[in-house]
Amino acid sequence: MAFTWHVPTKVLFGAGKLGELHNEKPFGKKALIVISNGKSTKTNGSLDKLLDELKIWSVDSVIYNKIGANPTEPATQEGVDFGRANNCDFVIGLGGGSVLDAAKAIASVIPQKNGRVWDFILFGTGGKKPLTEKALPYIAITTSAGTGSEVDAGAVITNLETNEKTAFFGSYPDLAIIDPIYMLTVPKHFTAYQGFDAFFHNAEGYISNACSEMSAMIELNAIEKLAKYLPIAVNDGKNLEARTQVAFANTLGGFSMDVCVCTAEHSLEHALSAYHPELPHGAGLIMISVAYFSHFVEKHACDEKFIAMARAMGKNATKAEDFIDALKEMQAACGVDGLKMSDYGIKPEEFPKMVQNTRDAMGFLLQFDPIALSDDDMLNIYQKSYR
Repeated sequence: MAFTWHVPTKVLFGAGKLGELHNEKPFGKKALIVISNGKSTKTNGSLDKLLDELKIWSVDSVIYNKIGANPTEPATQEGVDFGRANNCDFVIGLGGGSVLDAAKAIASVIPQKNGRVWDFILFGTGGKKPLTEKALPYIAITTSAGTGSEVDAGAVITNLETNEKTAFFGSYPDLAIIDPIYMLTVPKHFTAYQGFDAFFHNAEGYISNACSEMSAMIELNAIEKLAKYLPIAVNDGKNLEARTQVAFANTLGGFSMDVCVCTAEHSLEHALSAYHPELPHGAGLIMISVAYFSHFVEKHACDEKFIAMARAMGKNATKAEDFIDALKEMQAACGVDGLKMSDYGIKPEEFPKMVQNTRDAMGFLLQFDPIALSDDDMLNIYQKSYR
């Protein structure tokens, strides 16, 4: 039952909460607003609303809009340089998980005396330098439901030169705003990809050997909500109740990572999208999920946990295999059961190097699987997932 719970992030959750930002004490005099290189924050109205809130604060701001679907080290470093050049004294991330990850790293690295973002990465070819200076205050405003990055201290940064997609650990956001009104315009397929990312944060945490009664309480609640409401949100995007429930489960997934940890499913997927960055993270997780979880079901690694997850998903479960059936049904209900690696240019001959990449870039998660995965096990998971 041992666990450590320390989440210093204040959370404003619910429809309309972005409009309450001005009730908080200003975090500085000039904000660096980090958004994506797309149009979503303008389409959903969140950027205009944020700027209105900052006017009430009488706070200046500049916008950095070069973050893509997988935040890269160069783009994140450019954000650091941009924030320094404009003398910004706090950071606001406005967007999906990639934006929140990049903004978190930017807020953490701006005050450091020397070094690039990659110098502070602790894994793979990262420089493994400690963050010695306190991060700038950081507000995370999520407009999608997938990563839970608004309430944790981790981020994922990609080095395109070395094909490494790995973890950056910075500071927790000082304030998180989760306002599902700005999630109503997320396209159907991205709603599914992001929602399954949240699902796997919780499912991996629950089967991990780091699971405690505290994390299990969070994870089973999130699994239940996502199984019920994600198909509704995917197929009826304007359903605010479904969007709200999915957003809540997503934030629970962030809390799961605060008190628990993901397993190697995430490491295996990061290797896929490190070599094929056009592959959405959630889509990659969906592709390998049945083979990944089936491996532990077949090994009877934690039968009771799989039964509990299946029951949370609405099944009258009596055996571990019932979770695999529930997972397949949920993917079919969300229209993502037909995803193919081959559609993203992935080839089976790449799998051995991806296994090695899994160990090199994100191998620290392997220790949390319910039973240890060998290289052959990981290769088999890739091979069984391929189509």
